Amino acid sequence: QVQLVESGGGSVQAGGSLRLSCAASVYTIRSYCMDWFRQAPGKERERVASIDPNGRTTYADSVKGRFTVSKDNAKNTLYLQMNSLKPEDTAMYYCAGSFGYCKRPPDYWGQGTQVAVSS
Repeated sequence: QVQLVESGGGSVQAGGSLRLSCAASVYTIRSYCMDWFRQAPGKERERVASIDPNGRTTYADSVKGRFTVSKDNAKNTLYLQMNSLKPEDTAMYYCAGSFGYCKRPPDYWGQGTQVAVSS
């Protein structure tokens, strides 16, 4: 079984930072593409960032330069460091993963963690 559990969400002021974590119940996430998605009420779900099995990262244009995705393979944990947060970043953030390569949609999803950014 593959389970993903997000943590680290909360409420912050614009310009602040949050670090999201995603704990994966797998033997190792080394072989997985891991993603962060977000969805705000009334808006489409969007992929925020991904890191593939080779370590290559991709970001949505809206977060480039502000967000950093990383992982600790030994801890089976994915991270999303979010800096210079904007009210537009307010959303439910979801961790996702796919075995072997990045898939659309991903194979596995977490339950989400809420991020609220106030102005």
